Amino acid sequence: MTEAAVIVPVVLAGGQGTRLWPMSRAARPKQFLPLTGPTSLYQQTLLRVGDGSRYTAPIVVTNSEYRFLVAEQAQETGIVPAAVLLEPVARNTAAAIAAAALHAKAAFGADAVIHVLASDHAVVVDENYWWSVDAAAAAARAGRLVTFGITPTAPETGYGYIEAGADLGGGVKAVARFVEKPDRDNAEKMLAAGGYYWNSGTFMLGVESFLAEVQALAPDTYAAAEAAVDAAKADLDFIRLDEKSFAAAPNISVDYAIFEKSKAVALVPVTFSWSDLGAWDAVWKVSGKDAAGNVVINGNATLSNTSNSLVVSEKAHIAVEGLTDVAIVASEDAIYVGKLSEAQRVGPMVKALRANAATQGLTEIHRTAYRPWGGYSSVLNGERFQVKRLFVKPGKKLSLQKHHHRAEHWVVVTGTAEVTVDGKVSMLTENESIYLPLGCVHRLANPGKILLELIEVQTGSYLGEDDIIRIEDEFGRA
Repeated sequence: MTEAAVIVPVVLAGGQGTRLWPMSRAARPKQFLPLTGPTSLYQQTLLRVGDGSRYTAPIVVTNSEYRFLVAEQAQETGIVPAAVLLEPVARNTAAAIAAAALHAKAAFGADAVIHVLASDHAVVVDENYWWSVDAAAAAARAGRLVTFGITPTAPETGYGYIEAGADLGGGVKAVARFVEKPDRDNAEKMLAAGGYYWNSGTFMLGVESFLAEVQALAPDTYAAAEAAVDAAKADLDFIRLDEKSFAAAPNISVDYAIFEKSKAVALVPVTFSWSDLGAWDAVWKVSGKDAAGNVVINGNATLSNTSNSLVVSEKAHIAVEGLTDVAIVASEDAIYVGKLSEAQRVGPMVKALRANAATQGLTEIHRTAYRPWGGYSSVLNGERFQVKRLFVKPGKKLSLQKHHHRAEHWVVVTGTAEVTVDGKVSMLTENESIYLPLGCVHRLANPGKILLELIEVQTGSYLGEDDIIRIEDEFGRA
C-alpha cells in the first residue's frame, strides 16, 4: 500500500448512551453489546475495517473506564489496534477526532486519510458501501472534508439532515446546509423534496486538510488536542492523553466546530443499510422478524397472539400474550416495558431514574460487572453480607490486594483456583473453599485452561467496591 493510499480507521468508542436502557448503561454502553448478532457493535466496526489491503490497523478513541473492554473485544476479533487513545474527560467529537488526526499524522504520515467511524452503528456492508468508501477517500485526498449522507427511507425526526448542493463529480456533492433534527412535518417535506440525507456522523478526512481547518475554525480545540497528544503517556497498551491539556478543549461536536463552518465540506450520498440504533425501535427495524413481525433477542421468550413487538431478555423467560407494538427488555435487575413506536421516551425515563438516589445505580452499572480478568455478578445483598459469583478467565489473575472492612469466603464451583493469602499459596479445585480474614494480603488466579467460577461471601461493616487496596496489579491499577 502506497503512502497516498493509506486509510487509517478512527473508531470512536467512548460514548455513554443510555437510550437502549436497561441493557445499555454507563459502565457498559451499547457499543459493547451484541444487539444485532453474536458480536458487539464495536467488534462489528473493527471487522469492517479489517481489510489490510484497504486499511491500516485502527486507532480507537475511548475513555479510561472502557479501556479493558476495548482491548478485550478487539482481541476476540483478532484485530490489533494501532493505538488506543484514552480521553481523560469527555469533550465531544471535535477534540477526540482532532487528537486522533494528530496521532495518525505522526504515525502514518501527513498524506494519511482517516475514516472516522462510530462504534455503535449497525451497517450492512455491500458493494454500495465499498463504493462510498472509495469515493470519499478520493475526495479526501483532494482536500475535501467528506461526510457520508444516508439516503432517507422515512421522515425520521431523530437524525440531523444534510441538504446536498452541486454535483462535484465522482459521486461527491457539495453541501448546501446542515439541518437540525426536524419535527415530523419538516421531515416529511424534506423527504418529499429530495436532495436531503441523514447525517450519519461518519467522515473521511485527509489529516492535513482537516487539521488546517481545525486550526483555522476551532483554534482552542486544536491547541488543546495538540498539547494533549504531545504530553500523552503510554500506559500498558494504551496512550493516555494529557488530562490538563485535553480538559481545556471546548465541549463541542465536530459538526458544530468544523463542518458547519468549513468551505471544504463535501457529501457522499449512500444507499447502504445504516442505523445509529438510537432506540429500541431501531433495533427492531434492523433485526430479523417472524411472520407476525416480532423480534426476540437471546431467545428467552414465548409469544402468543403478539405482533410487531420486540422482546429482549438476558436471563428470565418472558411470556407475552395478546399485545402489539410493545418493547419488553429485561436485564438481570431491571425491566422496561413500553410502546415500541414510542421507544424514544426511554431517554426521559432514564433521566428520572438517574435523578433518584434509589434508582441511580440502575443507569450506571449492571448486576454483572466485567473486568480485564473476568468479572462478577451480584447474587444477594444484606446487612453486613454480600454474595457474588466470580469468574476468572484462563491464565488471568486479580490484583494482589487487601480490604480494611471485610472478610471473604471463596468456594470453587468449577475450574482450579490459585489462592495467595499472606504469602502462602494454595491450589483449590471444585467444591473446595478458603477463608480470607479481614486485612490479609491476597490474590486469586486461574492457572487452568477453563473458566474458573467461585462463590464469594463477603462479611463486614462496609462492602463497597472502593474498599480495595491494590498492592500489585498487571493491569496498571495499583
